[in-house]
Amino acid sequence: MKLDRVRMITMCAMFAAVTAIFAQIEIPLPIVPISGQTLAVGLTATILGSRYGAVAMLCYVGMGAIGLPVFAEAKGGAQVIVGPTGGYIFGFIVTAFVTGWILERTKFNLTWALVANTIGMVITLVMGCIQLKYVLDMSWTQALAVGVYPFIVVGLIKAFLASWIGITVRKRLVQAKLLRVPQKNSTLEKAAS
Repeated sequence: MKLDRVRMITMCAMFAAVTAIFAQIEIPLPIVPISGQTLAVGLTATILGSRYGAVAMLCYVGMGAIGLPVFAEAKGGAQVIVGPTGGYIFGFIVTAFVTGWILERTKFNLTWALVANTIGMVITLVMGCIQLKYVLDMSWTQALAVGVYPFIVVGLIKAFLASWIGITVRKRLVQAKLLRVPQKNSTLEKAAS
């Protein structure tokens, strides 16, 4: 049991690091860049589930909060979290939990992963838009134009990629006995195979 916990904590740290790496893959935009962070969040939640997915994102946010340059554009520090894009970063924790939670209560298959990751994308965009609006004192129309609309199509593509890659990797990790599946979910995963 302790070995399982150590293995999962190690995976959380690994996925926090993967998120930091993906954050550096970006298309710069004036206020909010398009980055690989949300793809990494979706992958993390799809592979690790709700609890460990959220823990991985807490680790990621914690690394950035103490100043490590893990956020988009190699930024770090508390000023990023309380700045215009901080809502997206906080959204990663909620997104990972909700995405994993949906999958744990349905099936770990491509269809449900796509549903869960799309809902996760919406959560991230909503939380990001809210903080963007208030920090920059924008109207809702401006905040949506800058913080939501440019990310919808790319977000759907990333939701699909996170679902497809995440389900494939998760199946391989379960088969290799590197990822423990709770008993109640094991029959669901076998049925989804």
